[in-house]
Amino acid sequence: MSGAQAFGAPLHVAGPEGPWEEVCDRFESVGRAVVHTTWGEWLTAALLDPELRGLLGRDRPRYRQRPAAAGRLAFAVSRVVMKHTAAAVLGTAPAALDIAYLPGGQPVLRGFGGELWLSLAHTEELIVVAVSRGGPVGVDAEAVTRRVSFEALHGQVCTPQEAELLAALPEDRRAARFLRLWTLKEAYTKALGQGMRRSFATVGFCWDGDGRAVLADDSPAARAWSFTTCLVRDRYLVSEACRDTARDTGQNTARDRGQGTGQVEDRLRDDPGPLAGTGLPPAQTVRS
Repeated sequence: MSGAQAFGAPLHVAGPEGPWEEVCDRFESVGRAVVHTTWGEWLTAALLDPELRGLLGRDRPRYRQRPAAAGRLAFAVSRVVMKHTAAAVLGTAPAALDIAYLPGGQPVLRGFGGELWLSLAHTEELIVVAVSRGGPVGVDAEAVTRRVSFEALHGQVCTPQEAELLAALPEDRRAARFLRLWTLKEAYTKALGQGMRRSFATVGFCWDGDGRAVLADDSPAARAWSFTTCLVRDRYLVSEACRDTARDTGQNTARDRGQGTGQVEDRLRDDPGPLAGTGLPPAQTVRS
């Protein structure tokens, strides 16, 4: 069973009215949920919401400082989606929540430390929000059409083992695997609360016998992490990293987790291939 099958692919929520039932059911059953939408789907409702000022809360100064109108709107909608998602699983009103940010940019809910972890990603029109009650969570999203130069960036992104493995692939498979690896590493470092401050080249991944991404480190702390990657809206690659604190029996702090870069497996089972025909599990749609 793939990670996406075990924990569920991202759920599409098209507006503030939901429906949120499946999101809450997912959260109750597996302890976390990931939703996706576009800022265009939420734009009108968000702008007409009389509580918009309150929903933005401490983010309002950052919203007003954005020079471009499109940037301001996307920023506002992403924060509204994040608050609505957190409110749905907590059973409270979105305006009652107060979001702050850790030094690495990770969003946190004031007053809910240790009860709910959040992560936010957006690219182009897509917005992705993850919520978890079992441990830190991170999400990242990239358009499958994004061209990331392996030749120019592998030294900053890959461990030596990863770079060697990728270099041996045909160009189209290399580009697909490199982009997938990029999103996994960004999701993981966001879950750690470090984001782009953590060098991706210090984080090693390999693929298990079922084609799932796992940390290239066999410590108990590393085994507490799970990773999924899905294709959303047939255009975006969305990766999620989540740590289950109940499974983490290691004594290291979050800052120390995932440092190992052990041997990358030679097998490439379930390789995503060219992302135009990825075969990755698609996202799901919440239906009323």
